[in-house]
Amino acid sequence: MAGKEVKLMKGNEVIAHAAVRYGCDGYFGYPITPQSEVMETLMELKPWETTGMVVLQAESEISSINMVYGAASTGKRVMTSSSSPGISLMAEGLSYIAGAELPCLIINCQRGGPGLGTIQPSQGDYFQACKGGGHGDYKLIVLAPNSVQEMHDHVALGFDLAFKYRNPAMILADGAIGQMMEKVVLAEQRPRKSDAEIAAEYRDWAVYGKPADRPRNVSTSLELQSEAMEKINLRLQAKYKAMEENEVRYEAVDCDDAEYVIVAFGSSARICAATVEAARAEGLKVGLLRPITLYPFPTQALAALAARGVKGFLSVELNAGQMVEDVRLAVNGKAPVEHYGRQGGMIYSPDEVLQALKEKLINR
Repeated sequence: MAGKEVKLMKGNEVIAHAAVRYGCDGYFGYPITPQSEVMETLMELKPWETTGMVVLQAESEISSINMVYGAASTGKRVMTSSSSPGISLMAEGLSYIAGAELPCLIINCQRGGPGLGTIQPSQGDYFQACKGGGHGDYKLIVLAPNSVQEMHDHVALGFDLAFKYRNPAMILADGAIGQMMEKVVLAEQRPRKSDAEIAAEYRDWAVYGKPADRPRNVSTSLELQSEAMEKINLRLQAKYKAMEENEVRYEAVDCDDAEYVIVAFGSSARICAATVEAARAEGLKVGLLRPITLYPFPTQALAALAARGVKGFLSVELNAGQMVEDVRLAVNGKAPVEHYGRQGGMIYSPDEVLQALKEKLINR
């Protein structure tokens, strides 16, 4: 790690550092536990003095996502962060941004619900993140970090994918990942793109004033003609198909000879990694498949495991059972698929997961 800057910091704090180092142009947010440190850290860093990055506390989550909408239309690298109820308030704006095909980054540090719920960690926003959340047929690129280092790394990855596909990207973390402290290797500082660079690179869609040599760019999700709106939707679906073909990311642990596979993401995957070790110590051939992209989902990887003859899959989530539906679709009836979860901010132990695996699949 010679020459690399290494620090001990929280997951939420490292989001702020990674955004500044990526060359982010603007952050528009509103405080809500357990992610408020993102904006607090940005205020402490004062990047407007060093890189020119704008950091603004809006009057609400609705205001912040619409500020992101406006800024993203200019080709700037912009972001926001919130937690579960705040993301619900942003749902309309996210649908508009997806419909207008604008790149941006959203951080959701999940808390327990429904309603105001608890500030303890949860994974109850899987449906909201991966199945649209707002109205219409749209998709977010959804990344699920399981460490502080991945919280850092997914900022750059999220922005890169957002601009590659002109689509909003979300980092779906939770209160545990956001609040835990770990060693992290920080990226080197990138310069922000100049207005001239943005105009040259995104001239086909960005709203930055009308040069004489191109037609006017209009940023909108509105189209009143049904035939034209259908063409827009078909173009969006083709884009989502390209994401599914090219951007799936996952980690497979001890899956080559596994007879049973646990599927878990984020903080749950950290717990389940210890479960796999305990199971192997007992002579049980258990593996772990950790989706890193929740959308696009690693459907083909799970289908291949099912086709190889895995005897059963356990979807472990801090919710009542959400990702398990995608696991079942991927396995397609070739093996039993069960769910184990806890709710309300309660977290399972590795031993509890192993016991559930035995009761639901191994000893059934």
